[in-house]
Amino acid sequence: MDTIKRIEELKSLINKANYEYYTLDNPTISDYEYDMAMAELIKLENEYPSLKTADSPTNRIGGEVLDKFKKVTHTKEMKSLADLFSYEEIISYIDTIAKTTNSIDYSMELKIDGLAVSLIYKDGFLIEASTRGDGIVGEDITNNAKTISSIPLSLSEKIDIEVRGEIYLSKSRFEKINKERELAHEELFKNERNCAAGTMRQLDPEIVRKRGLDTFIYYIVDPEKYDLKTQSDALRYLKKLGFNVNSESRSVHSKEELLEYISDIDEKRFDYNYPIDGVVLKYEYFDMYSRIGETVKNPKWAIAYKFAPLEVKTKIESIEFQVGRSGVITPVAILSPVLISGSLVSRATLNNEDYILDKDIRVGDYVFVRKAAEIIPEVVSVIKEERSKYLKPFSMIERCPKCGEPLLRKITEADYYCLNKDCPARVIESIIHFASRDCYDITGLGDKISEFLYNEGFVYRISDIFNLKEYAQTLLTKEGFKERKVFSLLDAIEKSKENNLDRLIFGLGIRNVGKKVARILCEKYPSMDALISADEEDISRIPDIGPIIAKSVKDYFNDERNIEMIDILKENGLNMIYTSSKKEEETIFTGKTVVLTGSLTSFTREEASQIIENMGGKTSSSVSKKTDYVLKGDQAGSKLTKAENLGIRIITEDEFKEMIES
Repeated sequence: MDTIKRIEELKSLINKANYEYYTLDNPTISDYEYDMAMAELIKLENEYPSLKTADSPTNRIGGEVLDKFKKVTHTKEMKSLADLFSYEEIISYIDTIAKTTNSIDYSMELKIDGLAVSLIYKDGFLIEASTRGDGIVGEDITNNAKTISSIPLSLSEKIDIEVRGEIYLSKSRFEKINKERELAHEELFKNERNCAAGTMRQLDPEIVRKRGLDTFIYYIVDPEKYDLKTQSDALRYLKKLGFNVNSESRSVHSKEELLEYISDIDEKRFDYNYPIDGVVLKYEYFDMYSRIGETVKNPKWAIAYKFAPLEVKTKIESIEFQVGRSGVITPVAILSPVLISGSLVSRATLNNEDYILDKDIRVGDYVFVRKAAEIIPEVVSVIKEERSKYLKPFSMIERCPKCGEPLLRKITEADYYCLNKDCPARVIESIIHFASRDCYDITGLGDKISEFLYNEGFVYRISDIFNLKEYAQTLLTKEGFKERKVFSLLDAIEKSKENNLDRLIFGLGIRNVGKKVARILCEKYPSMDALISADEEDISRIPDIGPIIAKSVKDYFNDERNIEMIDILKENGLNMIYTSSKKEEETIFTGKTVVLTGSLTSFTREEASQIIENMGGKTSSSVSKKTDYVLKGDQAGSKLTKAENLGIRIITEDEFKEMIES
């Protein structure tokens, strides 16, 4: 037997079977034939290990067990989509986009309820898979991704490409897994998405392989590099390359077609063997994306319509009141436990006093509850025909449930506030927020530990966290605080001092300042002192900031107690300087927009684009009056003609080299 030839035959047979099964949904061989081919290939590769290649389908079986996942910085930010919840919002969105595009052309796709993934291929071979993470930095899940049969290890073309999509678990696989866990007396998974996300967090790829995850790929990073003009073109190209592409996508060209598609999918959404929670609208033509634009968090050229969630009947047993770190008081309904979308719900937010009074919600009422945006349980409506005549109308509390101080409702707001900055609930929530993963990321300092440290008198404010080492011996005498736990926590606290300044700004809990706003502020003011002394009007002029956030920032730093705490943090050695990923000095491309056209010889388009962005500029896929330069390569097309007509400066590759060297 010619071993090399036989191995290639088996690889070809198995890869073809995977493509037919996962991409075409039209298998031509039986499961038995597939298993026998895989078994033979494994046997031959074990006998002749030098003949095993990187794209062998046996690489999907098991793999190295990791200690932890590596961090991966995305080549292009993985932004999430904004959500719409009504047809009125859809029409408003379409009309707004049409003012820029003068057309209604959309690729309509199912919104798969899974885990976002980015896949990078070099010369047609899979080299990296990563999660979204915070959109900028994700986790390397390459080993796990290789076990998923619908992720090709090699493509039909030897190209460099980055694609994105969704890892999901089919409903039938989910049911099978939960039945197996039930028989083994193990805790059941709540829903398909949680199971998929939890599976991809496994450090052992063999566990991932056994779960039987699947994928749908729907996006190409920089699609113009492959001469693709529309999202529909991109989906066809993805399928040609060997990716699993959802067959329910459709191109529409009118409001009527678009709404008909949504209505049709909504009617049959539970018929699919995979979880969906809505549909995605993507504007068809890529050359319009730069004109449509993006926000800090979301692209404007795509948006998600979320289906109305399932509503379930239950009873309000009582109403409790939570105190947030800003002092806001939130009423919470305590419910008779009920199952909604695969999870047991016993609490639901009531938002504020007005929300309760408008719906006339009372303790003892039977109500319909749903998960808003499929995540947060909320009371939708009261079943008044089942109400007892003895139920009393709701009355808002007048004092903080934690510290007893009087509450204040601001004239312009619906919320009540506890103004006591020393309120135990506010302090504990602020400590929890500061130590959380998205803020200062102090491993081991979770909700319960934070509350314990406060109640025991170790930590009364954020700065006390960094004096905790003084109480190490005392902590060792507390129940549950063994030596390893205590010193691991202290090590994590010490290590956190190196965090970038934007994490500290977010962790301080300044009102209206989230993670991305903190980063934007630090790009403008790269030191704590610079931000503290910044003028409110100057802050308000920063793009995506505005007067409300600017006032919140100045109010925070005008408080002497906050400045005193920051001084203590400085004394404890916390980093107060922001290290930007952007090139700081002024360059010839700072603030400029560059369009690339034609083939470059000394750079790839991606390399040239990265150079421009590192020098403070940005690249665009289309020429407009706002374009500053057009970088011309060989065989430049219509973009060059348009630039000439608009009088935009055109630079050659040699001129580009001179500009970046100078």
